[in-house]
Amino acid sequence: MLNDPSAERAVLAGIFSYGENAYLEVSDIISESSFTIDSNVVIYKCLKHLCENNSEIDIASVYSVAEELELAAILHKKQEAQHLRAIIDFPVNFGNVRKFAGKIRKLEIARLLRKELGSAQDKLLEINGSESVGSILAVAEDTVFNFTNLLNDSDEAPSLIGDGLDDYIQELKENPIDQVGIPTGFPIYDQSIGGGLRRGTVNVIGARPKTGKTLLADNMGQYIASKGIPVLNMDTEMSKEDHFNRVLAMMTETEISDIETGKFGDNPDKESRVENAVNELKNTKLFYKTIAGKPFEDQMSIMKRWIVKEVGLNDDGTAKDCVIFYDYLKLMDTSGMTQDLKEYQVLGFMMTQLHNFAVKFKVPIVAFIQLNRDGITKESTDSASGSDRIIWLCSNFTIFKRKSDEEIAEDGPKNGNRKLVPLIARHGGGLYDNDYINCNMQGWCAKITEGKTRLELMNNKGDDDEGFVINEDHDYEEEIPFN
Repeated sequence: MLNDPSAERAVLAGIFSYGENAYLEVSDIISESSFTIDSNVVIYKCLKHLCENNSEIDIASVYSVAEELELAAILHKKQEAQHLRAIIDFPVNFGNVRKFAGKIRKLEIARLLRKELGSAQDKLLEINGSESVGSILAVAEDTVFNFTNLLNDSDEAPSLIGDGLDDYIQELKENPIDQVGIPTGFPIYDQSIGGGLRRGTVNVIGARPKTGKTLLADNMGQYIASKGIPVLNMDTEMSKEDHFNRVLAMMTETEISDIETGKFGDNPDKESRVENAVNELKNTKLFYKTIAGKPFEDQMSIMKRWIVKEVGLNDDGTAKDCVIFYDYLKLMDTSGMTQDLKEYQVLGFMMTQLHNFAVKFKVPIVAFIQLNRDGITKESTDSASGSDRIIWLCSNFTIFKRKSDEEIAEDGPKNGNRKLVPLIARHGGGLYDNDYINCNMQGWCAKITEGKTRLELMNNKGDDDEGFVINEDHDYEEEIPFN
């Protein structure tokens, strides 16, 4: 089944009756493959040829084009000639032609999906039991998810860039927003990369080991989730309990050790703060998943399932507002490597898949990477470990690193111990050369706070009332409020 001869006849009759206008109404959603009756396929091909060549449409023209396209054998049969005559005489309203075209397009999609699912069944028969459960589920999931592109595929011709511009500007005027992307809680960073985490982008942050990548992910993730936006933390190294301890310590400014050991219960004030943070955290959509050792295909399936189950899809198949943190991009095992496929190539393919995923579902992804040893002294894209493709496909690339003793002395101890250095910003202005964003990492409570930029501090020397201060009790740097 999965066909509707009456709808097919109505579309063809509409083109016969209304000519090029009707053809242009349907040509962006159907093609000859949308028709299931052989003679209808031939008739549509002939009508398409006539409309695209600005020719008059009548029965003689259809036969002439059929001869030209070497398709006349079917139409010369008596039964098909009668079928063509019936189409010409079939009454149809112009306003309904596109509706009928949409119907046969949906039926075509159903037929194609049925065929793809059949192919998926064949792939399932090849499973030998050594595969992971995620890999087995991915056979069906990939078939469905990859197929959704058909819902929006079209062969629309190029349009003038000014088409629809008035409506676009009016929409912007009537619905102003504070910034284009999702805020991370680091406003200067957001501004430098183009207004926060934009849909369909991969935002890369690189750091040397033990610099605080995971703390940065936790700080940004908790802030975003606190605004009601679902966040998924894909972690390659730490346990869920580790994140419990860090996020609660950060939210309450309580020592991580007191959280881990339960000693916070000895102090009524700390106990109250932790209980309040627990209740708040339970009501946020902050999700965690360990992906240590999992094949990359399984990781992609986890993200897809999370979007469908927990986030939800818009009518066009894209995800509703959400953010994915991927901590961090690295080769999980050597199973994907051969003599001909090096580590940098595998990492490049992983970045390509992340980029394609972000674009397809219009999801912002924050991906962390390790910096190579050049990252100790250099602040350039050369320090990105793995693959040039990571830099090619990201929307922005930022280095997160420890400040040197000289930088701390120059900026002043009150202005933090870490820095963010945006190097590439496709949508934003970045920062001036030799500038960076001051940050302070309070390791004792897992909190990272954004301060001023280096150039702002240079232009406001003598402003001693702002910044960070040493906390004598903990011998760690602690933030005091900015004015």
